[in-house]
Amino acid sequence: MFSYDPYAALAELRPVPPLELTSPELPPGGPMPLSAWSSSRGGEDRHPALQWSQPPAGTKSFAISCFDPDAPTGSGFWHWAAFDLPADLRSLPAGDGDAASLPDGAKVMPNEARLQRFIGAAPPPGTGVHRYFFVIDALDVERLDLDGQETPAVLGFNRHFHTLARGILIGTADPAER
Repeated sequence: MFSYDPYAALAELRPVPPLELTSPELPPGGPMPLSAWSSSRGGEDRHPALQWSQPPAGTKSFAISCFDPDAPTGSGFWHWAAFDLPADLRSLPAGDGDAASLPDGAKVMPNEARLQRFIGAAPPPGTGVHRYFFVIDALDVERLDLDGQETPAVLGFNRHFHTLARGILIGTADPAER
């Protein structure tokens, strides 16, 4: 069914300890809640509530993202990416994921639609079930040397070298459902 797991490939390059990432609205591997679908598909463009376990000592900030590797682009589709989240944070309520909804100092990058917020699931018909990787990385720096205008892929490159632990929660969306 699915063959490519981008985070398994990253773990081969540089293994990191796990964080537990959970959501009361999204069971692991389960369907995305309606609110996390695109407004064009009957949803609300809101990421699910997220919570994570205690990070390792030395954690100075977090980066979080949502990525669909199954988009018919050849490079996937970034739905959301934020960084410079404070080290004492352990959860985010469901929301649009823009800078105003995050703690002070957090930065949100433009997604594939060039919006600095979460954009919901909208898998095109005929492309099968898509996976949405919500990923939280505990980082060893308070701030990444990024201004927030870069792409989420640039964030991924930078967070790779500062990650102390990683949590992954995967949701699914079937285009036949909406």
